[in-house]
Amino acid sequence: MSEILFLAHRIPFPPDRGDKIRSHHVLKRLAEIAPVHVSTLAEDEFDRAEESALAAMATSYHLAHRSKPLALAGIEALAASKPVSLTAFHSRSLETYVAEVLASRPISAIYVFSGQMGQYVPASFNGRVVMDFVDVDSAKFEAYGRKKSGPRGWIDAREGRLLVLEEARLAERADISVLISDNERDLFVSRLPAHVRADIRTMGNGLDAAFFDPETVGPADELAALAGPKIVFTGQMDYAPNIEAAQRAMDRIMPLVSKACPDASFHVVGRNPPDALLARHGTDGNHVWGRVPDMREWLKGADLALVPLDIARGVQNKVLEAMAMGLPVVLSLGAATGIPASDGEHFLVGESDEALADGVISLLKLRERASAMGLAAREWIVAEASWQAALAPLAGWLGFPESALRDAA
Repeated sequence: MSEILFLAHRIPFPPDRGDKIRSHHVLKRLAEIAPVHVSTLAEDEFDRAEESALAAMATSYHLAHRSKPLALAGIEALAASKPVSLTAFHSRSLETYVAEVLASRPISAIYVFSGQMGQYVPASFNGRVVMDFVDVDSAKFEAYGRKKSGPRGWIDAREGRLLVLEEARLAERADISVLISDNERDLFVSRLPAHVRADIRTMGNGLDAAFFDPETVGPADELAALAGPKIVFTGQMDYAPNIEAAQRAMDRIMPLVSKACPDASFHVVGRNPPDALLARHGTDGNHVWGRVPDMREWLKGADLALVPLDIARGVQNKVLEAMAMGLPVVLSLGAATGIPASDGEHFLVGESDEALADGVISLLKLRERASAMGLAAREWIVAEASWQAALAPLAGWLGFPESALRDAA
């Protein structure tokens, strides 16, 4: 029986942040197709606590601990003329595990989740390779480089330049490369050198609408205890675009909202918020809550989700989750990209601070419209955004029958 090797830059458990949600559902589907061997990394004690879940799903696995300081990864990257993204996720123990699995098991396909893990695919492997870039990392770092000055801007611009080359190399090496949306695919293709021949496709995200169901949970006690309308922003809060979006909301959008809705409060919910955000907790109607046990309770307890991302790559799971929970969403154009729902019906799109604030105010003032939009958003998610549909092509891409299930093998 043919088997699969799955490479992921973070352990796909728990599925509580954007990349882990996608990698978790991909791994779950792969395990249904064939025996799967997993090579991945853990970043902290919360990741390491999920090892038993990984063991239950994988035929074999190696979980390396990613403890290399970023400064050391940077020095290694400069010395080797490589992107920091590669040196930061390089592990000799993972290299050893991959070599052992390929030598001892009938691996016919490798699924590579994120560009950082392409470095582990040996040139000698002659089976199928599917490269899941998710989104265009090089474009993200180029955008960082344009926004920043000094050494940090130089570092990010360098990362963008080198990642373009690595993305082209991996796309040419893979049998199929996938991006999370048509927009990301088109951007990726436009950045490939003319000589590169690659098969680039789209595989969107899904959402577990049975789990993200407003009827299954109550509101978070912390929100229920507060008066007035509650506006929420969720996400991994050590991620630069999320930090910038939260600061934009606090500094530029919420002051406009407060003029019309003085009792409205803004809530940042997600793990690892930096000190600069934590210092804002309890000031000017802003609250920063950090990691929470169940994000659904915070979406349930909110009146509206605000997603004012300036730099947004791929599909924003935070938007899909809020929509599934029946929460009206006001979001930037970038945050809406890749979600083929309708502006004005399933969410409200605005680009300037004033437009986003106007959207928030209108939904807080017109409660029936907000309720109808949340209901329409939930219905759209149920009908259009399932993981089953999103992952349907996966077996065929890996060289298995498209209807492959291990019970039928």
